[in-house]
Amino acid sequence: MRTATVERNTKETKIHLSLALDGSGKGGRNTGIGFFDHMLDGFARHGLFDLEVHVDGDLCVDSHHTVEDTGIVLGSAIRGAVGDKKGIRRYGSCILPMDEVLVLCAVDLSGRPYYVSDACFTVPRLGGLDTETVKEFFYAVSYSAQMNLHFKVLSGGNNHHLCEAMFKAFAKALDMAVAYDERITDVLSTKGSL
Repeated sequence: MRTATVERNTKETKIHLSLALDGSGKGGRNTGIGFFDHMLDGFARHGLFDLEVHVDGDLCVDSHHTVEDTGIVLGSAIRGAVGDKKGIRRYGSCILPMDEVLVLCAVDLSGRPYYVSDACFTVPRLGGLDTETVKEFFYAVSYSAQMNLHFKVLSGGNNHHLCEAMFKAFAKALDMAVAYDERITDVLSTKGSL
């Protein structure tokens, strides 16, 4: 089992997160933001990652610190659980439909952080989640995990569907990237390291 547990305690958030890459989607998600919990649940279940997340954030301010800091911690856990990257595919991608919405997600566990997305939301909030924090979450994940993370919205529509498609597509792409391939005996890089 490739696992990692990360804690982050600041004046704005207190986070405890455990991740197992070779799981089945189980675990509890409790961030204080119901819609965000729903997105993290979709990520875990569709990536088949065991994910336990508990966040005590300053929601009296807004959702920003809770969402961004959870991204930082999840990215750190991904980097820790992947380990030395020997034998993994490194790259993953998914084109995921959710009703009228179609989202492409591609990842590269390159050791170089980069985030690109053309996703635009047309409402300010989804439940208790400020939609502008979706970008902050994925940006934080990409930098903490040291991965390239790209989203392309091929067909837009309902904002709930768009957000959910992004989280699920990311889960499927990441699951592909961290999967072992018996033909890869070291790291998949001409440099010899990632």
